Amino acid sequence: MAYSWGMQGPKTWAELEARLSDRARGTGDGRGRDGRAPGAATINAGGDGPAFGRRRQPYEPIDTGTPTTGTPRPVVPYAELHCHSNFSFLSGASHPEELVEEAQRLGLSAVAITDHNGLYGVVRFAEAARAVGLPTVFGSDITVHDHHGSGQLVVLADGPHGYAHLSRALSLAQLAGSKTEPRCTLPLLAENAHDTWWVLTGDHRGTVVRALTEHGPNAALRELQRLIDAFGRHRVLVELWDHGEPLDSARNDALVELAARADLRCVASNSVHYATPSQRRLATAMAAVSKRCSLDQIDPWLPAAATAHLRSGAEQLRRFARYPGVIEVAAEVGAAAAFDLSLVAPKLPPYPCPDGLDEMQFLRRLTEEGATRRYGERPRDGEDLSLRARAWNTIDHELQVIETLGFAGYFLVVWDIVQFCERADIYCQGRGSAANSAVCYSLGITKADAVSLGLLFERFLSPERDGPPDIDIDIESGRREEVIQYVYRRYGRHHTAQVANVITYRARSAVRDMARALGYAPGQQDAWAKQMDMWGRIDAVAPQSGPDGRPEHDIPPLVLEMAMEIEDAPRHLGIHSGGMVICDRPVIEVCPVEWGRMRDRSVLQWDKDDCAAAGLVKFDLLGLGMLSALHGAVDLVREHKGVEIDLATLPQDDDVYAMLCRADTVGVFQIESRAQMATLPRLKPRRFYDLVVEVALIRPGPIQGGSVHPYIRRRNGQEPITYLHPLLENSLGKTLGIPLFQEQLMQMAIDVAGFTPSEADQLRQAMGSKRSRKRMERLRLRLYEGMAERGITGDIADQLFDKMAAFANYGFPESHSVSFAYLVYASSWLKLHEPAAFYAGLLNAQPMGFWSPHSLAQDARRHGVVVRTPDLAASGAGATLEVCPESHGGFAVRLGIGSVRGLGSDVAEHIELERQRHGDYRDIEDLVRRIPEITLPQLEAMATGGLFGECFGMERREALWAAGAAARSRVDRLPGLESATVAPTLPGMEPIEVAVADLWATGVAPTGHPTQFLRERLDEMGVVTAERLATIDATKVWVAGVVTHRQRPATAQGTTFMNLEDETGLINIVVSVGCWKRFRPVARGAAALLVRGRLERVEGVVNIVAEHMTPLTVAPGVSSRNFR
Repeated sequence: MAYSWGMQGPKTWAELEARLSDRARGTGDGRGRDGRAPGAATINAGGDGPAFGRRRQPYEPIDTGTPTTGTPRPVVPYAELHCHSNFSFLSGASHPEELVEEAQRLGLSAVAITDHNGLYGVVRFAEAARAVGLPTVFGSDITVHDHHGSGQLVVLADGPHGYAHLSRALSLAQLAGSKTEPRCTLPLLAENAHDTWWVLTGDHRGTVVRALTEHGPNAALRELQRLIDAFGRHRVLVELWDHGEPLDSARNDALVELAARADLRCVASNSVHYATPSQRRLATAMAAVSKRCSLDQIDPWLPAAATAHLRSGAEQLRRFARYPGVIEVAAEVGAAAAFDLSLVAPKLPPYPCPDGLDEMQFLRRLTEEGATRRYGERPRDGEDLSLRARAWNTIDHELQVIETLGFAGYFLVVWDIVQFCERADIYCQGRGSAANSAVCYSLGITKADAVSLGLLFERFLSPERDGPPDIDIDIESGRREEVIQYVYRRYGRHHTAQVANVITYRARSAVRDMARALGYAPGQQDAWAKQMDMWGRIDAVAPQSGPDGRPEHDIPPLVLEMAMEIEDAPRHLGIHSGGMVICDRPVIEVCPVEWGRMRDRSVLQWDKDDCAAAGLVKFDLLGLGMLSALHGAVDLVREHKGVEIDLATLPQDDDVYAMLCRADTVGVFQIESRAQMATLPRLKPRRFYDLVVEVALIRPGPIQGGSVHPYIRRRNGQEPITYLHPLLENSLGKTLGIPLFQEQLMQMAIDVAGFTPSEADQLRQAMGSKRSRKRMERLRLRLYEGMAERGITGDIADQLFDKMAAFANYGFPESHSVSFAYLVYASSWLKLHEPAAFYAGLLNAQPMGFWSPHSLAQDARRHGVVVRTPDLAASGAGATLEVCPESHGGFAVRLGIGSVRGLGSDVAEHIELERQRHGDYRDIEDLVRRIPEITLPQLEAMATGGLFGECFGMERREALWAAGAAARSRVDRLPGLESATVAPTLPGMEPIEVAVADLWATGVAPTGHPTQFLRERLDEMGVVTAERLATIDATKVWVAGVVTHRQRPATAQGTTFMNLEDETGLINIVVSVGCWKRFRPVARGAAALLVRGRLERVEGVVNIVAEHMTPLTVAPGVSSRNFR
């Protein structure tokens, strides 16, 4: 039976358990307001955390249910040429897809999208319009600045060439200004028009209308003449609109008269800001949010009725009856300017090759040189069974496919980026499906030997694939900016840009903004927003009630109702975690570019899904904190021990695998999460491929596909290894008959039906999220014919097909897992053999991973590694090592100056550099005089964190006193005057006060954990420590600790997993739906908890199934890290 769960998962723990055991099935979800299914889960894009991303699903046209009886109404040709979507950001209220659906329903001949100062939503708009067969016009409502102020012009692209010129003009305007403040002038537009635009005078914000209303007809006529001079008389259209306002007719009459005097045509529009009248309320609320005021305050400036919506041609013809021809002009311009956005897709720029070689010849040379280093010289004829022979045959095949598809330039661009990283000593590695390629391995892009591992190249690239391959490059996060700036320098800022990330409204932000629009106080807005869970949608969270049946929130119904309307609407643009596009022509002619918030970052107005849909070639340069941590650890070992560690040649060590079997993986890449740590003692990894399986096993796909428990049972000999047919043993043997990887689906089709690798990849795609009935039916017939040729018929054939179809959506890429497994082993090896350097590297790479710096420091202490507070004389900017015989491994971790709150890396590095150049600091005043940018709050934080203790012999309270006086000293004042005051005798600090001060100042308390100061009282209450849970003889226990995590994965909707930490270790808490409902305020908000629950111990995994939860009052600690 094919699965149809979607990615929402089970609603109870029992249902999750049933699903893990392959005993349950669920139902899917419907479309959202934008006409799309919920986003499909993707593999972990970032790599450091436990979350997974979403991929936008294709637009699905709505079934309008057109009646089959009755006389059809005549359709008046009309195109709406001035239309805002919610990608006008707090100006339009409708998704682009909603506008398309309504335009189709109304029978419009074409529709334009004209969002403010950009082309943000055009790809989604074009995709939806293409699905329903509606012609599309692309334009923008542009803010034009001159010496009189600013006004709006609506510019419509007349075909693909006009689109390119418009995109370029918008980019130049954006780059001439700042983020959210483009600077566009009429001369800039005139220079880029090239007789390829239609220019409408706009609505009440337009330059002509503003001149008319503020200065009279003559001023408006002069403004019209300026437009004529800039764009040509045949390209300027005077826009008329009728929203039922008292002055609309008078204004339109005046505009028609002006058009006649200037010999211009008039055109009708409705200056649309929402698809249907019902969305008017949301539009007004968004207007209030954009003006940072309430609806009451903005009310005098709002339209009186819901009139700015899409109208049919017949209705517009009635409303503009006194202005003959304006409807026809709109239809004419719409027909003339409409085109399909797919026509603008660019290509990669030609790669500069040496010695007169073309791209393919240069790629062959580089690949053969790398393959010789990896596999040895090309073998003589007749050698066909060796790894070397298989490798060279595979490389020849891959190069042939690459040449056929014309992708040599793509591989050269990626190789060039990797080469830059090697020259700059930046750790990087290619991952994802690129690890299936022997060419990528030979070029040094990936670290996985695809030939030895038997990975299928066609999973990465095949002749039938749509678009270029996808090579993700993980780069150490601390230095990714260097790589990004290299790409900008190499290809130019006009040919290169980063991909945007569209930030949309979620439950909390939607409640907060709608409460603001309704006039509630800021404190109330924030309080209501915090009552929303971060995991769920508003319609799921709002109905929740407590044990007494009353709602668990006090949010007014109107706030919730409006918040649900705005949920998922775009709020603003961010920057994608690493996506960059490179084009053969200026990228600004394909998609406008604007400044990002980060310095020297220019970002496209499209997100990754838009870029893929439009055919832009994207490169993912992803920041990976673990690579920074590994590099930092290797450097520390070299600096302090004189030992050079090569992560690529680490020996396989049984002790490393023994550590993993104990789930001693806090800080280890990818397998440090609660779910991974719970699986390791059951999986018992003993070789590298076990790590490949472990990385892939605890993922949304394998969990929902029912692969986890059967695999573990077979691994532990609790269930026989069986195959539905003997031919499956080749593809499923290494995973004990349980399908885990997408490549296995392809190999199954090859083995049981004789598919070629390319056909197998087509089958994987057809069965996966990009389903096509026509292609699926064709491949289904081909699969059954191939199985029949091999004697597989009847029920066995049907079962094979059903299992393959069910598995297609949930398999994890083996290549991706292999790439990550190398980092899993490297980080595990360092944790075991170089623990101090490992923890220092992790602390310097923060923020990253699953655990907070305090939890990492506590884990270090549990492993015998001494962790010391920062000190002005002993610490560097980041964490470093110090010789310490009492510490495991002989080295202690000294926290860095940069760990102090509010100090920042720049100031910390300046402090260290100044000390190295001119010697130690004599006192606090000397620090202030030599580091003039340091502030009083920073000095106080340093004093609180104990940075002046060892170096100056000052108690923390004494240092705080001295810091206040020394802060007034500067280089332009005589030394000694400000620090002459002697501090009075101040009381010392108790250990708990020191721990609190450390947590406040640095987030790490090396000398104590909050619960250790409560242990005597907790012992009296019978509370069990984490280290005793594995051996205590009890079924019900009390535990207590600081909350480190709350997680509600998509695969366990309704069940929440929590981690508590006491001074002895970590405690897993499972919170059922019912328990969360009873104790929701406590479970969601308490920093520390006292939990009573049922103790479960299974195969070395210890869990507490919570039954009762009480807040635990502890000294202020660190905030929990909550994940979806």
